[in-house]
Amino acid sequence: MTLIAMCRFDWRWIMLLFIGLSLVSAPSFSSAITVGEHCFGGIVFYVDDSGEHGLVAAKRNIAGKSHGMEPENFNWYDAKAACENFVNDGYNDWFLPNEWQLGKLYLQRAVVGGFYDHFYWSSSREDDENAWYIYFHSGDQNSDSRMASGRVRPVRAF
Repeated sequence: MTLIAMCRFDWRWIMLLFIGLSLVSAPSFSSAITVGEHCFGGIVFYVDDSGEHGLVAAKRNIAGKSHGMEPENFNWYDAKAACENFVNDGYNDWFLPNEWQLGKLYLQRAVVGGFYDHFYWSSSREDDENAWYIYFHSGDQNSDSRMASGRVRPVRAF
């Protein structure tokens, strides 16, 4: 008789443990961030395998321009500075994406929207005078003088 009572007691604690664990882990599945969501000050264009971290792009290109260039065109130096000074929806930790991040952004350009068939700067340098860009019309990656003209779309990590 004592043995049966002990088994019931242990079974209840085991059930309580499983119920508790299911309550803790269930919200993490439902709160996973997905590409295309509007959050964290922009539009999600990359999510890592955890579903909790990734990259967000600003909803539009940075306005302004470098001296002597058409509107929304920046040299590489001004592009980096414009991203570092960009503030949107209270977020001030924006940056110019590196070549890999810009490639991910290019793949999701239709989801994010607002891109021109133009060159977009990355923060990745080829050498002391050139930096990498992606041509958003074709996806071609190349480098050019850091004084050349390109568009700018800031990103941030979450």
